[in-house]
This record gives sequence, structure tokens and C-alpha cells, in this order.
Amino acid sequence: MFYEMKTDRLILRPLDISDWATVHAYAGDEENTKYMLWLPNDTVEETKQFLNSVTNEWQKAVPDYYEFAIVFEGMQVGAVSVALNDSRDAGELGWVLNKRYWKRGIAAEAAFAVKDFALNVLKLQKLVAHCDYRNTPSANLMRKLGMTLENDTGTRTYPKTGETVQELTYSFIVH
Repeated sequence: MFYEMKTDRLILRPLDISDWATVHAYAGDEENTKYMLWLPNDTVEETKQFLNSVTNEWQKAVPDYYEFAIVFEGMQVGAVSVALNDSRDAGELGWVLNKRYWKRGIAAEAAFAVKDFALNVLKLQKLVAHCDYRNTPSANLMRKLGMTLENDTGTRTYPKTGETVQELTYSFIVH
């Protein structure tokens, strides 16, 4: 499957293995991925392994998740995704953006487009997003997307460090 979206400033297209260098620039950066559960990637091979799985997912007739490259001014600068639950009526939104492009509204523009895709193309009834309680920019973006705080008593444990912290869960339900 191939799905591409255009917004005022962005192209959102399937993330794939050819993006390994630009993805690794942010996925391997400790500051950039401070609040990402599975990152940073320690090696280029880790990044390529992830991108191989993403590339394979896009080749399915009906993917279980959609990982879009965020292309800004011709450069892949981040990714935004929606992962579907087993019944395919709900999904989890997520995003990551190269820190050189923070504070420009890029993540919001991309997340709004994927929210629209999830609700209007995939026909999902619910979207959720999670963040570390210290990740104020992500929590702010979730609220900007129209999501409401569903749970502030959860925890997350970072696999690479073992650190356990409070996790916030936001949701958007179609009525």
C-alpha cells in the first residue's frame, strides 16, 4: 500500500529503508529521543532494522500500522504514525521530529494530518497517545489535537535505562 498526504508545508509519505541516514540523525540522538520509549538507537543497524520492518509493513495490503515520513522543504525530518489495535477500530498516534526542526509547528501539522487520515480513511473510533509526564511539548500537542487526558496514573519503564516514570494517556473518541 502507498499513501501520501500533503499539507501546507509538508509531504507525509511512507517511511522506508532509504530514509536510514536522516532517521538515524534523530533516532540515534540522546537529547532528541529523551522521552521516546524505545530510543535512542545505539547503532545504524538498529535504525535500519526498524526501517526494514516499516518498509515491510507498507507492503502489506492492509498494514497494522502506518509510519509516515515527515518531509519538510525536501528533507525527511521526522515521522508520525498510527498503530491499529487488533479490532482495527482504535489506534495509537505517535511522532518524533529532528530537534533542529522543533518549535516550528511541524509536528502539529503532521499529527493533524494523520489524525484526519485515521478518522476519515481508516474510520477509527478512538485515538490514544502516550507521553512521559515531563514531555510538556507532546502533552500540549495532544491537547491541541483535541485529545483529553484519560489517565495520569500510568507508568512507563524505559527499556534501555530501566527508569520508571509517570505516563500520561490522552484520547480522542468519535461520538
